[in-house]
Amino acid sequence: MTLRQAVAMALKQNPDIELARLDAESARSAVRSAQDPFLPHVGMGSGLAYTNGFPMSIEGSAPAVLQARATQYLFNRQQTYTIAAAKENVRGAGFDVGSKRDEVAYRTTAVFLDAERAGRVGELARKEAESLDKVLETVRAQVSEGRALPLAEKQAAFSVAKARQIAESLELEQAGAETTLAIVVGYPAADRVRPVVTERAAPAMPVSEEAAVESAMESSNELKKLQSQITAKGLEMRGEKAARLPRVDLVAQYGLLSKFNNYDKYFAAFQRNNGEIGASFQVPLFSPHVKSQLAQTETEAARLRLELANARNRIAGDLQQSYRDMKKAQTAAEVARLDLEVAREQLNVDLAQMQEGRLTLRQVEEARILESDKWIAFYDAQYALEKARWGVLRLTGGLTGALLANSD
Repeated sequence: MTLRQAVAMALKQNPDIELARLDAESARSAVRSAQDPFLPHVGMGSGLAYTNGFPMSIEGSAPAVLQARATQYLFNRQQTYTIAAAKENVRGAGFDVGSKRDEVAYRTTAVFLDAERAGRVGELARKEAESLDKVLETVRAQVSEGRALPLAEKQAAFSVAKARQIAESLELEQAGAETTLAIVVGYPAADRVRPVVTERAAPAMPVSEEAAVESAMESSNELKKLQSQITAKGLEMRGEKAARLPRVDLVAQYGLLSKFNNYDKYFAAFQRNNGEIGASFQVPLFSPHVKSQLAQTETEAARLRLELANARNRIAGDLQQSYRDMKKAQTAAEVARLDLEVAREQLNVDLAQMQEGRLTLRQVEEARILESDKWIAFYDAQYALEKARWGVLRLTGGLTGALLANSD
């Protein structure tokens, strides 16, 4: 996969994002549950019983062949605020999904770059081991001819073993990164996703550090979620205060009565079909628990406001550090590029001198090894710079858009 394909696939099927979406769906279900009391609830049953003497009640209702009841909230200010808080929680869950998408996109990018770097640097390490093999052969010939000490052969053999160890380590690192990339993308751990090496244009960065901080504060899903939680707590407090207000419920009831329950003997008139509809009014007179619940909710809201302030400071600090890291990476990348150019030019000079017979193959292979080391340092610096840039965009909220817009 290319980087863009890997990120798009991760955003589509990463399990962490799916879990966040399920949490959001659970929050939407909580809204429907909170709205439920304002919908009519109708139940039907029977209180059928044999009566001997006066018709007594069964669970508060007169014995009846058929019974039906309907209830519904008509006015309940506390429950209205509960619904509003549940809707605000849905909005906060949406920010959580967005935050998880950004996190998965950055994690996919970081693992992709690690796997790509391990592959490219590993290839250079294998070439370096091959060059050291040639040096070892030359040294062995010189030792056998008496033109070099046996120590030189041991040193050359050690260099070959070390280069092969580095190449093998990078190969294992690449395998681990490709397995991790497969998991992040949403595949089983038995799979491996291999990065397609392409030339990627540098992402567009904010015009200044100040603009980046402002963008981060406006687009941060973490801050939006905390603000949403504070709003929800405010609605909860208003709901708890509204517990002192009256409430009105709709009540309706129907009963089909029978003479074998002795209604015609104990009441002046008997009617088979009976019903009533009206409203139930309740006025709380003394609710000591409201004060304690309100105090607890106010404490939770104060904690959320403190978390919001801390999050603002942390994001600003992280962004400033990310800019410093990016500037250091830019300097290191430029130095590595210049160092590589020197090594390449020196290798060209050495090759020309070898053709003139002024340098040996061993000296040229050593120059080639040096050039390979400079290539490795150059790739390391480039990948560090690219990671630093994506790190800045992650904090400013432009990471996912820039990754999906990447033309690779």
